[in-house]
Amino acid sequence: MIDETLLDEMPEWLQQHARSYLETDGKVGHMWDSTVVGGPGPVPCLLLTTLGRKTGKKRLLPLIYGTCEAGVVVVASKGGAPTHPVWYLNLVDNPEVDVQVEADCYRAKARVAQGEERNRLWDMMVGVWAAYTGYQEKTEREIPVVVLERV
Repeated sequence: MIDETLLDEMPEWLQQHARSYLETDGKVGHMWDSTVVGGPGPVPCLLLTTLGRKTGKKRLLPLIYGTCEAGVVVVASKGGAPTHPVWYLNLVDNPEVDVQVEADCYRAKARVAQGEERNRLWDMMVGVWAAYTGYQEKTEREIPVVVLERV
């Protein structure tokens, strides 16, 4: 049974994606068909659950991810908006998060990659979702690259 409150405030297409992920233990939602938003086709997605820094409520969101030696990597792009996404602000305040990759559900600690590690992981993530380059060009903020390490 899906806790529908975790999907609140999400656009309908994201709710559908999250539901397909949750209802099939990640078998369907893991490789998301990004053509629905003009993307290149199937890309790997995970489910990230953060704790709202203002509300104290759990917030779930499907995100494109990559893997590295330390764990999984997500990018706080918000499509190149001038402000950080809410999920990123939430995990900065409380880095203990829940992650689901396919059927594998676990607790993780989030940290923002810096310096050479950030550059290397950024390049890797641009290989997964090329639009990140355009997103960075649209904003003055450095888009954070976040590593989610299993605890």
